[in-house]
Amino acid sequence: MAIDHTKQIPLYKQIIEDIKRQIGAGYLNPGDQLPSNAELTKTYDVSLITVKNAIADLIRDGYVYGRVGRGTFVADPGQFATPPTAGNLGFVLTNFSNPFFTGILHHIESRVVDFGYRLLVSYSSDNVKKEDDQIRHFQDLEVKGLIIASTEHTNQVSDSIFELHKSSFPYVMVSYVEDPLIHYVGTDHEQGAFLATEFLIRYGCRQPGFLNAERGNPLGKLRRKGFIKALKSYSIDYQSPFEFHFEAPGQDFQSGYQVGKEFLKRHERPDGIFAFNDHSALGFERALTEAGLKIPEDVALIGFDDVEFDVPPPVTLTTIRQPADEIALQTMLMLNHQIENHEYVHRKILKPKLIIRDSCGVQTIS
Repeated sequence: MAIDHTKQIPLYKQIIEDIKRQIGAGYLNPGDQLPSNAELTKTYDVSLITVKNAIADLIRDGYVYGRVGRGTFVADPGQFATPPTAGNLGFVLTNFSNPFFTGILHHIESRVVDFGYRLLVSYSSDNVKKEDDQIRHFQDLEVKGLIIASTEHTNQVSDSIFELHKSSFPYVMVSYVEDPLIHYVGTDHEQGAFLATEFLIRYGCRQPGFLNAERGNPLGKLRRKGFIKALKSYSIDYQSPFEFHFEAPGQDFQSGYQVGKEFLKRHERPDGIFAFNDHSALGFERALTEAGLKIPEDVALIGFDDVEFDVPPPVTLTTIRQPADEIALQTMLMLNHQIENHEYVHRKILKPKLIIRDSCGVQTIS
């Protein structure tokens, strides 16, 4: 296959061009099924997320289409430039480096064809004004509905999203928003935090700590509730020095790394850490292992999200899985029901799942 790991061209784009070449040369014909994503990772010697990025772009551009539970197939070349009859949807994404929302995007891209839509994607680069501009731009393009992963780290939605709601324009939020009236599909974050903290306690941690997001982050507040609820359930006193915070939003790996450096300076430390998300957990792990500490022997560690990494971490991460595939499906159902004027539940909260790996094992669980 025409993949060169030494080139400056991103690997996923090289995969896209190679599959397009095979279609153009007749090696892949309309209706042919592509190899599975796992098989493509071996063929191209790349990570799973790289393959998913490539397939998502090919689906978006109409070269292939997905069938839930069946796989990915080559589309009819004559249909490449023909939008589905149901019209376009817009997806406003914070940025392409956020692995959780990127995962949701990939799952939605694999489902839009089943609903008869084409997906248009824009990135706000964590800029609220740019996000507002993109929402209005999509409306000018007369998209049928919007999916939004907002950059806002407040309890309220932005003015542009509030205007969508007031005007009954079809939309769904996939980033957490506290307002119970806003259309939202997401995970039970409080329950997920409870499961994570409870697992640390059952693992044997006498005093778990919490690596939280920046102060004021509404999602951080929600996960903190689950953390404290678990402590109380096991009659463990909350210790404020054992709660750490990002200094600023974004740069989660670096924030976790800095918290790890602060952790190392403490004379009294928690014996287990529940991290706000997987990337901050990996940054925290890096700081500790550089100092010679071991995970989980010295400190047990658990994250949140269960994202896929291009390079697997040295110690695989126990985490709380947010069901990105189910979030994508429920988002499409909710949005489609709005567009077609059907009845729908405007707020869908899904169950998280504990995923046990090496950073917080099972050998002492009772």
